[in-house]
Amino acid sequence: MRILGIESSCDETAASVVADGTRMLSNVVASQTALHEETGGVVPEVAARAHLRALVPVVRRALADAECTWDDIDAIAATAGPGLPGALVIGLNGARGLAYARGLPLIPVDHIEGHVCANWLDAATGAPSGHGAPPELPALALVVSGGHTELLLMREHGRFERLGGTRDDAAGEAFDKVARLLDLPYPGGPPISHLAATAEVRKLRLPRAWLRTGDDFSFSGLKTAVLHLVQSSDAPPPAEIAWAFEESVVDVLSQKAARAAEREGVASMLVAGGVAANRRLRERVVERSPVPVHIPPPVLCTDNAAMIAAAAFRHLDDAVAPESPLDITPTAVRRGRRFS
Repeated sequence: MRILGIESSCDETAASVVADGTRMLSNVVASQTALHEETGGVVPEVAARAHLRALVPVVRRALADAECTWDDIDAIAATAGPGLPGALVIGLNGARGLAYARGLPLIPVDHIEGHVCANWLDAATGAPSGHGAPPELPALALVVSGGHTELLLMREHGRFERLGGTRDDAAGEAFDKVARLLDLPYPGGPPISHLAATAEVRKLRLPRAWLRTGDDFSFSGLKTAVLHLVQSSDAPPPAEIAWAFEESVVDVLSQKAARAAEREGVASMLVAGGVAANRRLRERVVERSPVPVHIPPPVLCTDNAAMIAAAAFRHLDDAVAPESPLDITPTAVRRGRRFS
């Protein structure tokens, strides 16, 4: 079963061919980072226009890299949400058009589930904890990206229970905003990590919002603390601020995830999303987790279409005819505490 996946939820136009939900045959990503550097963040209208220009070339390249023709493709999958409305419309409708033209079934995919399913791709085996086997279920998933920070309980493929999430800024969003305060480029994650690694003094401690009554997160207070520190007359060097900020975020994420994994009695922990590429986060989660940890390589942590195709393989029964009524879901729709 070969699925062509298409991802366009934010500012990455991506296409990938994945066989049987695990074997990645191609993975093509057209990044828009340069378009949004000047504004320090994604401009939705600009992102949508860039998706429109990039979609067809990216799909052609994915098929070529996979050494596939359209006759080799069994289904097309596309991100339906959550994400930026204009960006989602381009990817989903582009996929619908291709599916209609080729007479193929269409599988709409939840973007967050896609990030989690990156842990089953063949390129993602061999986690930092030394466990090369596929993740065991039930599993706890820590999804950390620019728009989402969530703890999910995964008892079976395609079924999740949301334990908690951010009450304000997502972790990746906090990285971007703090990077701007420190005059670092967008996106903020990599430059903050690089600057933090150069800190000569590592004594500064910034606040941690533990929110001990549940599994939720909050990073707005931390961001405000950095703002006040940067504006103070005796502010420490930027490298020390970057180090303290990164340590605060990583401390909360890793400790709350470890506690939830132990409480829920899971067999493994999955880390996913763009911030999962952060070296310090990977280290701390592995150190603290009571169960084996699985984290995709950095190239599969950021938005990509291979993860969308991998998730679609677990929802073959949800495939629809491309002419069926279908719409995007820009805001995450969770049925109570569950989504599927």
